[in-house]
Order: sequence, then structure tokens, then C-alpha cells
Amino acid sequence: MIDKTTFLNTGLKQSTLNEDLYPIIKDICDNVKHLGDEALRSYNQTFDQVETTQLEIDISTLQDAYHRLDEDLRQALHQSHERISAYQQSIKQSEQQGSSECYEMYHPLESVGVYVPGGKASYPSTVLMTVTLAKVAGVEHIYVVTPPQQQGIPDIVLAACYIAGVDRIFQVGGAQSIAALAYGTETIPKVDKVVGPGNQYVAYAKKYLFGQVGIDQIAGPSEIALIIDETADLDAIVYDVFAQAEHDELARTFVISENYACLQQLEHKIQQTLSTIERQPIVEASLSNHHFLIHASSFTEACDLMNTIAPEHASIQTATPRDYLNHVRYVGALFLGHYSPEVIGDYVAGPSHVLPTNQTARFTNGLSVNDFLTRHSVIDLTQDTFSEIEGTARQLAHVEQLFNHEHSIKIRTTKEHYNNDKN
Repeated sequence: MIDKTTFLNTGLKQSTLNEDLYPIIKDICDNVKHLGDEALRSYNQTFDQVETTQLEIDISTLQDAYHRLDEDLRQALHQSHERISAYQQSIKQSEQQGSSECYEMYHPLESVGVYVPGGKASYPSTVLMTVTLAKVAGVEHIYVVTPPQQQGIPDIVLAACYIAGVDRIFQVGGAQSIAALAYGTETIPKVDKVVGPGNQYVAYAKKYLFGQVGIDQIAGPSEIALIIDETADLDAIVYDVFAQAEHDELARTFVISENYACLQQLEHKIQQTLSTIERQPIVEASLSNHHFLIHASSFTEACDLMNTIAPEHASIQTATPRDYLNHVRYVGALFLGHYSPEVIGDYVAGPSHVLPTNQTARFTNGLSVNDFLTRHSVIDLTQDTFSEIEGTARQLAHVEQLFNHEHSIKIRTTKEHYNNDKN
């Protein structure tokens, strides 16, 4: 257990990308840019030990995979998809907002690439939490890239692609897949934006290629911060911590409470339960290096700590969790109460689970349907409005010594006066 001051001085360190990877990522991206599919097949063999003569998976296999699934699993995918779709539709920006003379219009991106992690685990939820959003936005071309696997891409991932409406899917992973989507190859089309979580190679490739292609975020390790009190179900909190820690050894967990005894009891339960769980080595490694129990002196201090951590996931499990709504501001997603565990948000609540990490929630937000829309302003002034404001524009143009700007306005006012005199 530590207090706020100790935590801020020693515990709150941003997880940074490994700078040693930079030249490796640059070489991978440059090779894909110049060699295209040849580089992708070579990297599949080198990094994933899979020979892929065909990088694209036939779209017809998606439906076949869907029908091979157990009926209960199909229904679970459908319920998740339906809830995500309904929620995203409810928050989609309207086509026109503003006044009659100045307003904004929204348009879907034309093409999007979605990265779906693979390898040690399968993530159909990532498909649903990304592709569904793009579909609701109206994106015309939606492509998925995912690492090749020796036994083939799992049916559950292909079925999720089928339900969500993926147009094409490619078995390519890592930094090379991000480069392929950014530059385009003989097989993989160039896209406007790349989204989806991945490892450091994926994150660094996004950083390197940003500007060549749009990105959602540069993700760090997954994280959760909880505020609890004596009313919290500590047995449930233990598994909330474990659920986050099992993502990988770098996952970060923070628990804040004004009740010191509550934190002590939680730590005892964590140690008591740790040896009995699955994925225990990963969880133990995460907890050993990236787990913090923080004693707050007051409600305000607890909220300040949460806002400073700015976690990917924030969970409030106290007697009155809604009291925190106007005080906890900088989080990727906020989960209130015993029946809103973070894990529900991973799969079926509705908002996307692609969220900002590493304190970036202080200036950005989680993925939503609106991230697949572009917007532009429209200026459509009447003559009366122009006459009312043109003098200000001329003065500002003059003081900035942009004299052609000034004349662009002046010529209109001169002709206006001439036409009025003529009439």
C-alpha cells in the first residue's frame, strides 16, 4: 500500500515504446513499400513461421466458418454485434450541424483497415468492436488484417468478420500489415485509416506511418483503475484485477480507496487466490511489477488520482458510484457499480473497447462511429451577412500584410456599390 505522494513520485511512470524497435520498424515498413507482397510473405515465414502463398482469405470461407460454430456461440456474437451497432447508431453525428449560413457536414471514410491481434489467442470481440463502427458510419471498403496461424485463422474470428460485414480479410500481422495498409501492395489495398489494438510493433508502425495513413491511437499496455470502499464485493474486485492483468505481463492495475483496511483485505484475497487461477504466470508477472494499491485521504484525492492516472478503464465500486460522475473526467471508459464490470465492456455493453491508454485519455477518447467520419465546414453567406463582416476581414488582412486577401474582399464591396448605384 502506498499514499498519493509516494505513488505520484514512484508508481506513475508512463509505459513507453521500446526505442530499440524504431530502426527495425522502419526497415519493415520500407521493405513492404518497395517489395509489396514479396515482403509480406517473407515476414509471415520469419515472424509467424507460416508459409502463405495466398495472402487473402476467400470471402466465402467466412460464412462457412460461421455455420461451423455452435449455435450458442453464434447467438453470443449476434447479441454483441446488435448492442454495439445500436449504441453506435445512437451517438453517430448528424449530417448537418450549425446555422443556415455556417455549418458542418459529415461523410464516411472510403476505406478502413482493421488490425485484429492473433497468435496466442483469438479476438472476435476486436472485430465486432471496430468493424461494426465502420459499418454504421457507412465506410464503403472495410478490410481486416490478422496474423497467419499454422492451423488457419480461427472460425470464431472469421465468423465475427462475417457478422460484422468485412469486405476482405488478409492473413498478415505485425508492423508489416500496417505498412501494407498504408502503402498498398499488389494484394492489399491502400486505406485511409488504420484502427485496432496490437503489440509494440503494431503501435510503433502506426506512429511511423501516421500522416501516410490515419490512425486511431498509439496503444500501450492495457490498464484499469478502480475506486472501492467497504461496500465493494472484494471477491469480485479480485477477479476484476486478474482480468486486466491476464492480458499480458505489462498490463497495469490500480486500486484506490479511502479505506486502508479495505485495501489490506483486498491484497490478502489477491494473494490467497493467485495460485489457483488460470494464466497464473502472466497475472503474477503483471501484479509483481505493475499493480498498485493506493490509499487516498479523501473523496477529492481519490478523484484527483483517477484523473492523473487517466486509465483506459475506470471502475467505481462504492456505495454511491454516480457521485463520481462529475469529478472523474479523464478516462477511456467509466464503469459504475457492481453490475458494470469492465469485462462487460470488453464484449457486449455497446461502446468500443478500443480505448486510450498510457494517460492519453487526458487528451483523446475511445474509438467510436464518429472516428470513421470526416467533417468539413460549409460557409454559405448571404449578401447582408457579407456586408456586415467584410470590414473586419479587410482590416485583419491589411494588418497581416496579405494585400491580395484584402483586395479579394474589396473588389466585391466595390462591385456591390457599383451595382447598387447603377440600379
